[in-house]
Amino acid sequence: MRVLLLCDDRAHPGDVPIKGVSPLANQGYQFDIINDANNFKSEMLNDYPVVLLSKSDNTSHQDSTSWKNDAVQKTFIDYVEKGGGLLAVHSGIVAGEHTEALDNLIGSRFIFHPQSSPVTVQPIKPHPITEGVGMFCENDEHYRIKILVPDVDIIIASYSPPQGEENKYEEEPAKNTPAWICPAGYVRHQGKGRICVLTPGHQLSAWLNPHFQRTLINALQWCALN
Repeated sequence: MRVLLLCDDRAHPGDVPIKGVSPLANQGYQFDIINDANNFKSEMLNDYPVVLLSKSDNTSHQDSTSWKNDAVQKTFIDYVEKGGGLLAVHSGIVAGEHTEALDNLIGSRFIFHPQSSPVTVQPIKPHPITEGVGMFCENDEHYRIKILVPDVDIIIASYSPPQGEENKYEEEPAKNTPAWICPAGYVRHQGKGRICVLTPGHQLSAWLNPHFQRTLINALQWCALN
């Protein structure tokens, strides 16, 4: 399967997701990589059943200017609604100043994270994406996110010990969980397309964990179906 990988921003060098998906080449996946968003063209999406977005609104690691303009956001929405798959990992949910349309397509936006610490990740619901995936723990950034749409189906949760910063996180009352237990993976549909979000992935060790590798494979396969 060919996958378009968009990565590399000011806080997240592209080498991490690139090395993180490299073992998947042995599973039949080919990743075409764009680090500099100046090289992104809307028509590219037509060549891929799924896009892996691990890139904030920075054009590149060296260029912090915005790339998710109105036209780009509409391109992603049209792509998904016509049947494309979108897998957003870690910095893929970091919003820009004017990215509301894409944020709503993804279904959430990043709020903050405490300093890196051991983060435990665990499937909490049977789903094709959690099949064969067990609990694991890696040192990583523990993302706190704000859910933006009502149809998010949370299938993976994450936990880290409190570090004195949890008062910055506005807990979703409907989830009824302590603030340091957070959504780590969810799915939703829009139009004919499928979206999956996975919040781990700041550190390469998280990407290369065998359970996260299985999650990535399952998510790519699920997102590619329509």
